Amino acid sequence: MPKPKDLPIIDLMLSLPITDPDKTYASLRKNVHDSESKESFKFPAQYMFKDVPHEWGKNADPVEITLKEMDRWGIQKAVMNFQTHDGQRALREHPDRFFAQAQVDPNRGMEGVRQLEKDHAEWNVKAAMCFASGLIPQVDLNDKKFYPLYAKCVELDIPIFLNAGVPGPRFPMHCQHVEHLDEVCWFFPELRIVTLHGCEPWEDLAVKLMLKWPNLYYATSAFAPKYYPKAIINYANTRGADKVLYAGYFPMGLSLERIMTEMEDVPFRDSVWPKFLHQNAERVLKL
Repeated sequence: MPKPKDLPIIDLMLSLPITDPDKTYASLRKNVHDSESKESFKFPAQYMFKDVPHEWGKNADPVEITLKEMDRWGIQKAVMNFQTHDGQRALREHPDRFFAQAQVDPNRGMEGVRQLEKDHAEWNVKAAMCFASGLIPQVDLNDKKFYPLYAKCVELDIPIFLNAGVPGPRFPMHCQHVEHLDEVCWFFPELRIVTLHGCEPWEDLAVKLMLKWPNLYYATSAFAPKYYPKAIINYANTRGADKVLYAGYFPMGLSLERIMTEMEDVPFRDSVWPKFLHQNAERVLKL
């Protein structure tokens, strides 16, 4: 059924306009070896995306641009990275529109665990997040290095967002294999895990694991709606209505105009839409 009008939307993958791509993606370029990624791409997965939004006007305020886009497309609240000056400003000036997410790195050991606890206290962090294949060195999702962070998320009662599936940037994929999550869910049954960036080509396995593990969820980040995996749509329309959460990709790879326009053709059942757009996020992140 078409997306109902006037439903509030919570976006679990949104950022501010990127004014300096070289600086923003410098750490990811350290992990690629091919010359095209190193020298030609402004965006690490540029070969996968067309018409990446990047023109904002001279001296434009990134926070105001983002709020204007959110208002235009009915996004009530969105995740925000507080590890930039403008991100902190967005959280301080607009606490009713943005909530904080903390990026974590298991390679930092207990230093990273203590930092997560500190960030949670200072910024009221609602979720942790890690892009495992972008780490140096990479860390498998079920590696023992992750376990202190998983335990801390359980203590803090926050979910962790984990990229799963073949990564867009030209990195090795093994560390993000969906099968790794089976062990993590078994050992940490209280940990709420939300997968990011599709889980492809193992989306059928992701569905099987979500059926198996109550606290495993799926977010639609980095996918234009016309490319949402059929297995995920079918799951949401049957037994998985409480397990699939909306996440966009503005402005990293997709415009909100494209996302919301294509969203009209996603064949979710009427009862799925409010859960997908905001209710599941409210519950999983305890917003």
